[in-house]
Amino acid sequence: MTGSVDPSAAPSSFRLAYVPGVTPAKWVRVWHERMPGTPLELVQIPAADASRLLADGGAEAGLVRLPVDRDVLSAIPLYTETTVVVIPKDHVATAAEDVTLTDLADEIVLHPLDDVLDWETLPGRPAIERPATTADAIELVAAGVGVLLVPQSLARLHHRKDLTYRPVLDASESRVALSWPQEEPTPDLVEEFIGIVRGRTVNSTRGRAATPPQPRAKEKAKAERAGTGGGTGRKPAPGKQAGTGRRAGAPKGGRSGQAGGRRGKPRGR
Repeated sequence: MTGSVDPSAAPSSFRLAYVPGVTPAKWVRVWHERMPGTPLELVQIPAADASRLLADGGAEAGLVRLPVDRDVLSAIPLYTETTVVVIPKDHVATAAEDVTLTDLADEIVLHPLDDVLDWETLPGRPAIERPATTADAIELVAAGVGVLLVPQSLARLHHRKDLTYRPVLDASESRVALSWPQEEPTPDLVEEFIGIVRGRTVNSTRGRAATPPQPRAKEKAKAERAGTGGGTGRKPAPGKQAGTGRRAGAPKGGRSGQAGGRRGKPRGR
């Protein structure tokens, strides 16, 4: 395990923040299996507010989108998402398996205020007005106003039957990370969740003294014999002389009843 947690010192629950598009279900399931005495409370938070929530102590840890303020938060990158363009199902781009930013140069590309992609230069043509949220931008795409570039998880989150999406090969990407307030040492419950996210087994350790290996049964028995009998510690078999391997009373020449090691001739009648 990543370290035993003292129930008397542990909080009543472990608060885990997560941003839209991130699915913490598999890690939450493992937490419930390993930490049944400590409930896990999920806190959904807009991506733009995640860093502030963690810094203010609103959650012990969070599944967030990078970047975060590394002066106050620690972070472990987990994965990078594919960026896709959300388009109507009758859009010309549906004929291709993927597109490039050049393919979208003449499109009105919506850029919502909660955009999680870090653009150096905005692709396509700008809209007259920026939508307030990604959900609002999706509605505008469905109305034929423009197209929208988002991480694939957000395209799935806002799925509509009249819309589809295609990967954009050269677009900016979003990285998801596990983040928590900087603190030394890292709290035990945070270490537990770090271990779960990194796939550590129940018996693995991190920065804590492991249980000394126990001697195997055969080695333990050998050590006990050596401490009591000396040498090999074996007793001679019944009826044998110690150290010779012969039965007591047997002549050196061989079997009992033989003279000089030769069998006698039978007498004639």
